Amino acid sequence: MSKTGYTSSEMMVITASRFLKNDAVVFIGIGLPSLAANLARRLHAPDISMIYESGTLDTKPDRPPLSIGDDELSRKALSIVSVPEMFCYWLQGGKIDIGFLGAAQIDRFANINTTVIGNYSHPMVRLPGAGGACEISGFCTHTLIMLRQTPRNFVKTLDFLTSVGFGKGSDSRSGLGFTGEGPQAVITDLGILEPSPDTKELIMTYLYPGVSIEKVRKSTGWPLKIAEPINITSVPNKEELMVLRTLEKMMK
Repeated sequence: MSKTGYTSSEMMVITASRFLKNDAVVFIGIGLPSLAANLARRLHAPDISMIYESGTLDTKPDRPPLSIGDDELSRKALSIVSVPEMFCYWLQGGKIDIGFLGAAQIDRFANINTTVIGNYSHPMVRLPGAGGACEISGFCTHTLIMLRQTPRNFVKTLDFLTSVGFGKGSDSRSGLGFTGEGPQAVITDLGILEPSPDTKELIMTYLYPGVSIEKVRKSTGWPLKIAEPINITSVPNKEELMVLRTLEKMMK
């Protein structure tokens, strides 16, 4: 726990939850995205429709699931469909508003790597791979990317391009056949980055309270552009922290 009274992970989850509107259909992964969606449902978005990769539609778990195979999801789901139907009909059919993505590496155009660190043939680290990330990045109306902001994660050049954000920038994404509009924001442990409307390069638009511009620049592997004036996010309120910590306790 920091001197602020909350952790950087709690700040990330709460910030992500604030992006989720009441009528949103959200494709969720396990971990921080799941906490963010469940937090939003209990605070300001009671009618959010949560969809998990295992095929559970409009599920309303009493506690955050431990995995996509957790029976808490199927027990509370409005319906359960097969994984092929989930991806072919719901996801590629453009029926999902927001998809969450994580990454090991991200570049300045929000392209991400979840495949390998190092040379593909002889990697230093073999990562989990794409999973459904390529489809999520391509066909959800928007995506939210969550990862910690360090020079190892925010790199000038990806070791491997797993999922496209905005390609080479500007309008290069439009020629790839994707129906989704691409990343809406990158949420880190230091603040929020959003794509430039014209170039699609990520710009630091919000800092968390107490985080300096010098800190975010040192934590980024390319010359990071900063919005002028830079915005400061509001601190987590007591209700947000209380509900989030209750959810976290349920998972232990």
